[in-house]
Amino acid sequence: MEVVGLIFPVFAVIVTGWAAGFVGYVSRGLSDGLIHFAYNVAMPALLVVTIAQEPAGSLLAWRFLIAFGGGSLICFALVFLAARILGEGGVARPSMQGWAASMTNTGFVALPILQATYGPRAVLPAAIATVFVAVVMFPSAVVLQELDPNEARGSAIDPAKLAQRVILNPMVLSTLVGVAWSAFGAPMPSPVSAYLRILADALTACALFAIGLGLSVDGLLANFGRSALLTIVKLVIMPLIVLGLSIGVRLDPLYTAAAVICAGVPTAKTVYILAGEYRCEEPLVAATVSMTTLCSIATLIVWMYALAEFAPLGVAR
Repeated sequence: MEVVGLIFPVFAVIVTGWAAGFVGYVSRGLSDGLIHFAYNVAMPALLVVTIAQEPAGSLLAWRFLIAFGGGSLICFALVFLAARILGEGGVARPSMQGWAASMTNTGFVALPILQATYGPRAVLPAAIATVFVAVVMFPSAVVLQELDPNEARGSAIDPAKLAQRVILNPMVLSTLVGVAWSAFGAPMPSPVSAYLRILADALTACALFAIGLGLSVDGLLANFGRSALLTIVKLVIMPLIVLGLSIGVRLDPLYTAAAVICAGVPTAKTVYILAGEYRCEEPLVAATVSMTTLCSIATLIVWMYALAEFAPLGVAR
């Protein structure tokens, strides 16, 4: 019952967002505003105030990177190779399918869920996962799209501009600020900490409500068969791979739970933005984002029950 008691409120907020949009009580157009606030204000505040107060040595979590990062890239490779074997030509389309099954929504879903269920210490691994997605996976996705001469192009992306966009990404920049503060070793003044926490406390409600508000039934119906397969890979196979790697490298129990939860959350909306930029697999990616968001409500409950063997909920509070 403890697991249900901690998880239910998290998903109740998502369902409330969907219901509010479905009946017209809240305009679905507000989803973008909530996401913009969460992404640019609340999430950076949470990352800075959490990471800055961690010992610098705890930020070098190579075991976590092997587990989560390795699992993400293995999952991408499996889908990419399967698409090529099944006759998908070129690089762009198979790679876009691979990213839809492996690029995870750590910032908007995993981070607030981990904060709500495991406490503040679980924010750090979620931040590391978020930076891995932003610094490794997203630029790799752009490069693979650019490498395929057979696909229609979006606007050309200059390497210097890409590097600038990655570094100035609010999640990456706030993590770098937190790391620098931690390395400097100075305590954070109480007024600054209180200010950041006021903003950070808005993240969970804004992000989860916006996810529900933005759920699209039409998106679920497009390319249902292929998106269902990608959903199984994203929500079942990828967390299993990450769990196996976590056990293999003897990852800390809390970080094991965080790695699996980060792997088991929905596909990042960033993949859809990328698909639109390059006009590649847009209907499939839209369906996969919607389906993984909906189905993860059930699968994450199962994963959290299983992960209670490694790290009981609330252990990090």
